Amino acid sequence: MSDPIAEAPSTQTVEAVVRQHLADALGGRRGMVEAAVPTVLFTVVFLTTRDLKLALVISLAAALLALAVRVVQRSSVQFAVNALLGIGIGALFAARAAKGGGTADEQALAYFLPGLLYNAGYAVVLAFSNIVRWPVVGFMVGSVTGDPTGWRSDRQIVKLCSLLTWVLVAPCILRVVVQAPIYLAATNGLMDTGLAVGILGGCKLVMGWPLQIASLAAMAWLLSRNATPLEEQPA
Repeated sequence: MSDPIAEAPSTQTVEAVVRQHLADALGGRRGMVEAAVPTVLFTVVFLTTRDLKLALVISLAAALLALAVRVVQRSSVQFAVNALLGIGIGALFAARAAKGGGTADEQALAYFLPGLLYNAGYAVVLAFSNIVRWPVVGFMVGSVTGDPTGWRSDRQIVKLCSLLTWVLVAPCILRVVVQAPIYLAATNGLMDTGLAVGILGGCKLVMGWPLQIASLAAMAWLLSRNATPLEEQPA
């Protein structure tokens, strides 16, 4: 079994080890931009034109362009594919609403449901991983080192990964707390559907990558402290 700590002899702290491997797992700045741009384009185009089809086409084109560049450069397509999946799932929910006779606003409202379900599920899974002391961030580190559970041998890494996982959970919980009541109010006739779509679109823009970047900034600050020494490894 490989030892991630032993493979990084120049690393002196837990924070430096996790920072290095987490940056690789998140895809760096380019991966985050590839995931964010299609979502931003969809929200801006729909809010300014109220044309769901146009918003889907433009966001899909952006994701396909990112994918094509990756293929030409023969680099990882993971984050471009993730963006395509997000657009595709949202479009399927919108199509399902259309098949049920929903109006254009109701179809646009349905587009936001996968995001709500994703955030709720993501928050539950990440919180549960911390409760049972197998934080998800630890597996992100393990996926890069090639040893999925090697990080468990250092209690300081487990503690730091748990803290980082809570930082990842916070934006998901905040999105659900703010957006779910709006969605439910619109679907139950307590709020105008068009108004709800506008608010949810704004929330998706403001609480999407800006909130995610704030979360990552908090993680970067935690990882920049370089304050936790590595535990001694057996010879």
